[in-house]
Amino acid sequence: MKSFDRNFLEQQAVPIEMAGTLRALGEYRGKQELFTRQTPQVLETLRQVAIIQSTESSNRIEGVVVPEKRLRALLEKKGTPKNRPEAEVVGYRDVLARIHTSFQRIEITPEAILKMHKEMFRRTALPAGGWKRRDNSIEERLPDGWWITRFAPASAAHTPSYMKELCVRFNRLWEEQRVDRLLLLHAFVLDFLCIHPFTDGNGRVSRLLTVLLLHQAGYDVGRYISIERLIEESKQSYHEVLQESSQKWHEGRHRLLPWWQFSLGILLTAYKEFEDRVGVVRASRGAKTTWVREAVQHLPATFGVGELARACPGVSRPMIRVILEKLRDEGKLEVLGTGRGAMWRKRR
Repeated sequence: MKSFDRNFLEQQAVPIEMAGTLRALGEYRGKQELFTRQTPQVLETLRQVAIIQSTESSNRIEGVVVPEKRLRALLEKKGTPKNRPEAEVVGYRDVLARIHTSFQRIEITPEAILKMHKEMFRRTALPAGGWKRRDNSIEERLPDGWWITRFAPASAAHTPSYMKELCVRFNRLWEEQRVDRLLLLHAFVLDFLCIHPFTDGNGRVSRLLTVLLLHQAGYDVGRYISIERLIEESKQSYHEVLQESSQKWHEGRHRLLPWWQFSLGILLTAYKEFEDRVGVVRASRGAKTTWVREAVQHLPATFGVGELARACPGVSRPMIRVILEKLRDEGKLEVLGTGRGAMWRKRR
């Protein structure tokens, strides 16, 4: 709640270039309505891809990994979870789907956030839907093997009152509209992460809250382009900026600017990709090659054909393999192994 102390937000200096970013995002918000009216089939394709990528990336950031075959079956509702990682993945998917369809009916209250946490872990044996009962810390392992405490969140004793006050102050400023809502919602997410109200699942709930609040502010790009994937692709910067902006948070002397710049940059990247993908998918059949090539750029350094196929629904696997072989001949990719399970690696 420290970002919402009296006059704190108004005292934050916003550079001119960030005002330009906010203006560009406002223009993209207007364009998304045009895309929604003109290309419903394209948007449905992008939506299906985004919810898979969002679920996979948000969990993978926290070290929760499910094998590709099982992941696809679970997210397409063709199987039931067999272990804790699978249960967490399915729980995230369910909450994210509810946010996309019912965001207007979800209030920003402690009760709603607790419900979100409970739903995410409801298929596990973990105690969920309650605030942490013990103090926790955010730690980092150094290259030499030593662990250091990167940040000490709010105490367990203070967490209930902090979360209640955070929601009250946020909702008041949200209704007043004195502060740009994009800046407001990302300040809310930062304070949530600094309070760190749960024993487990704080990062994932913070990303769900980000998508929810973007919807409520009129920015629907998270429905079609995975915000979580873009964060994962910038994971090192994400952790560095979070650490920088959380310094002196307890004293109310932290800096929101690095967090704002990173978060708005992620959102702007999502809109640019949204515009590009809509244009590519709407183009002629010959543009599928361009679509696959563009998708390769957004995949990890090493990837499988299945990952690429999920990013390009509607493009057959034989065609994907032809394009991959072309990229290999061009010296841009190399294949690791043989057979259907062979992995591909980008070449520098």
